[in-house]
Amino acid sequence: MDTTGLVSEKTGDENSVGMTKFYRRACFRQIGGFVREVMWDGIDGHRCRQLGWIAISWDDPELRFVHLRPMGTSQKSWWTGRVRHGYGQYFMGTAPVYLLASAVYRMSRPPIVFGGLGMAHGYFRSMLRRVPRYGDGEFRRFLRRYQWACLLKGKARATDELNTRQAPVWNPLRS
Repeated sequence: MDTTGLVSEKTGDENSVGMTKFYRRACFRQIGGFVREVMWDGIDGHRCRQLGWIAISWDDPELRFVHLRPMGTSQKSWWTGRVRHGYGQYFMGTAPVYLLASAVYRMSRPPIVFGGLGMAHGYFRSMLRRVPRYGDGEFRRFLRRYQWACLLKGKARATDELNTRQAPVWNPLRS
């Protein structure tokens, strides 16, 4: 396949996207399998890291794939997809400040401005309606600590530091 015309959708390397995941069986069992809700593919990667596993993504030309529709959309529209993403971030436990920073960043990507507004709308509508959240409070605290580190240090540095701190868990020979 000729990949010269492909354009990155600017997803982070700290988690792989939903349709391209591989797990060690022990890890999959430990994280409790998939959460049957929007953001399952964010929760699983953060749960992996919380429990000491490595969650990572990388760009390999031999493994590239073409989405049938742009990430963040839905079968209905960009707006529906971005609102759903905002709800998913709320469900997962994302902090409001991190969501706002993420929404501002997404305003610079198609659909310009409206994608970020849709995310914020979905998140804050869920908050105002007191929609139930992912039930693991320790996970939500872990996620928010990581997100604050991302805001203060940048995502790459925060992820590297977290992986280094967690290394003794997944590699007991390191101390």
